[in-house]
Amino acid sequence: MGDRSRMEETLTIIKPDAVRAGHTGRIIAHLEDAGFTVQAIRRLRLTQAQAEAFYAVHRERPFFADLVAFMTSGPAVALALSRENAVARLRDTMGATDSTRAAPGTIRNLYGTDIQNNAIHGSDSPGNAAIERAFFFAGCDMVGPARIPR
Repeated sequence: MGDRSRMEETLTIIKPDAVRAGHTGRIIAHLEDAGFTVQAIRRLRLTQAQAEAFYAVHRERPFFADLVAFMTSGPAVALALSRENAVARLRDTMGATDSTRAAPGTIRNLYGTDIQNNAIHGSDSPGNAAIERAFFFAGCDMVGPARIPR
């Protein structure tokens, strides 16, 4: 059987709770230690319209308004990442959505406090990763083997 690993790209957001607590650098270091390459990074404060657009898939869920309020409550840091099997590896590195149930040593276990204040967002599929990366970054923002401007 052949090797099923492949280079892949994904997106993560260090959420306002983790930025507010001063964990941005530690989370980025954790991601790099886990083998991710940072292709682009952007510190921003989402507007209500931006947060509603980004999380539109959850619009009908009961937690939508609270999620939008939380994500607009302060600065966040978006990162475009790459590595082999990036989406699955990021999900493993982040830990369970509910920080109280996240495995020891995962980002959410170390820096989150509950299901909403869970420190980090990560794309859940390669298709969504492409959409989410495009939401925050233009192609010319990316730095990597295939994206170095000539």
